[in-house]
Amino acid sequence: MTLRICIAQLNFVVGDLAGNAQKIIDAARAAHATGAQLLLTPELSICGYAAEDLFLRPAFISACDHAVKSVAGALADLKDMVVVVGHPTGGGSRTRSVSVAQRFNSASVLCGGEVIATYAKRELPNYQVFDERRYFTPGDGVCVFEVGGVRVGLLICEDAWFEAPAWLAKEAGAELLAVINASPFHVGKGDEREQTMRERVLDCGLPLVYAHLVGGQDEVVFEGRSFALNADGAIACRAPSFEDQLVELQVEAIGGVLCLMGSVSPEPSPEADLWSALVLGVRDYVQKNGFPGALLGLSGGIDSALVLAIAVDALGKDRVRTVMMPSPYTADISWIDAREMAKRLDVRHNEMSIVPEFEAFKTSLAKEFQGLAEDATEENIQARIRGTLLMALSNKFGAIVLTTGNKSEMATGYCTLYGDMAGGFAAIKDLAKTTVFKLARWRNENDPYGTGVSPIPERIITRPPSAELRPDQTDQDSLPPYEVLDAILERYMENDQSVEEIVAAGFDPAVVSRVTRLIRVNEYKRRQAPIGIRVTHRSFGKDWRYPITNRFRA
Repeated sequence: MTLRICIAQLNFVVGDLAGNAQKIIDAARAAHATGAQLLLTPELSICGYAAEDLFLRPAFISACDHAVKSVAGALADLKDMVVVVGHPTGGGSRTRSVSVAQRFNSASVLCGGEVIATYAKRELPNYQVFDERRYFTPGDGVCVFEVGGVRVGLLICEDAWFEAPAWLAKEAGAELLAVINASPFHVGKGDEREQTMRERVLDCGLPLVYAHLVGGQDEVVFEGRSFALNADGAIACRAPSFEDQLVELQVEAIGGVLCLMGSVSPEPSPEADLWSALVLGVRDYVQKNGFPGALLGLSGGIDSALVLAIAVDALGKDRVRTVMMPSPYTADISWIDAREMAKRLDVRHNEMSIVPEFEAFKTSLAKEFQGLAEDATEENIQARIRGTLLMALSNKFGAIVLTTGNKSEMATGYCTLYGDMAGGFAAIKDLAKTTVFKLARWRNENDPYGTGVSPIPERIITRPPSAELRPDQTDQDSLPPYEVLDAILERYMENDQSVEEIVAAGFDPAVVSRVTRLIRVNEYKRRQAPIGIRVTHRSFGKDWRYPITNRFRA
């Protein structure tokens, strides 16, 4: 007995029901041509993950139902082929405040032009970026179907993180677990998934196939890396990360034991994973939303340099434009380094001095500001002039503005509303400054997309960071050293450690107090920032929901 399985590790688009359905149909026919008898598609593959409040619209659920039937009908001639598709079910009318009918995160088993079984997800995640209890009701059933002489138990994502659903499937006769998923990426998540699924197969004694989504959706990225484990926990198959692929594996009964076999891609380094996530996140946000390209302010600093390198790897040099906007305080080396990097990557590069606009603003405000010393007000005016110019170019030519702020800046408010925060997408919003430096060095030493150059001039990496908004300014004039700041940020913001725990770990109490205060008082800025790519287990976005008006002090 041999069962051939194919995983459709594909990039679906939220709401593109016809397009997603066609991708599934094409994948099924391609898999069938190789002899596959079972095709697994990711969680909610019909509608894309996650459709958020679209799930609350009965018309959306109805359209998903129609798309599932269209896939079944289109594959009716593949009599010996079973296809599993993920989609929402239920719905119905709504009152002003509550849903009248229940909705489920479901998967249907298609064969011979019919839906032969439907399973509703039992375990609904409601943490980090997940919000499934807002939309769905937990299922209470079990789904086991037979294909190629093997009884397959169907689970959906979070189900496999708990013991009960797998055991219920086994008790219903399952010999193999098929888990369809949409689990957002963060650094280290791939290893975490494999280890958790290893615990699952060792607990229940069944081999497991894990079919995962790939692609970017707003602030989250899915890396694929579908895999299979034998019942002893050994890896049997692993797909490449961040690539669309039809992943083939086979199941054979050897000595009465089901054995899974397929190709095993090597595990990428954390830096390679991180780079691929950022590139895919930018590419999919730009392309899925129909922007012709991207533009950014190139300052000669490390943050904009890294964003430019990501953008070129994501979109190609012909779809990326940079603008240098020097102020009275811009150092000559900033001009030189920005020009050098634009030349290395062969992107369109323009220089627009903001000195005339800055002087005009100061003239207009001279009467109001008479007798007052220059301070952050004048610094912010410069940043806002740059933001206005970039948005004007975006309006005129359609390219999206990529902002260049990092997580350390977002945390502490070291950024200007309507200035350097102005734009459409924040590529490195979830990268701490120390990670920015580390990733810049990694990209200079690696060439994953074959550009043939080390994109970032060495001096950009080694010179002290500066906003260059006043004479001789450096970031460390206003912030603790980034090594200290980022360590406190990770402990406090990402890992929820208390002030007392952080101080007990050896950090200066005054510095901890200052950093945590900056995080607290700058919530109002972060609410107005563009969305950005989530690459840690806790980002400033859906993971972080604190009231702006708030008098609690730890």
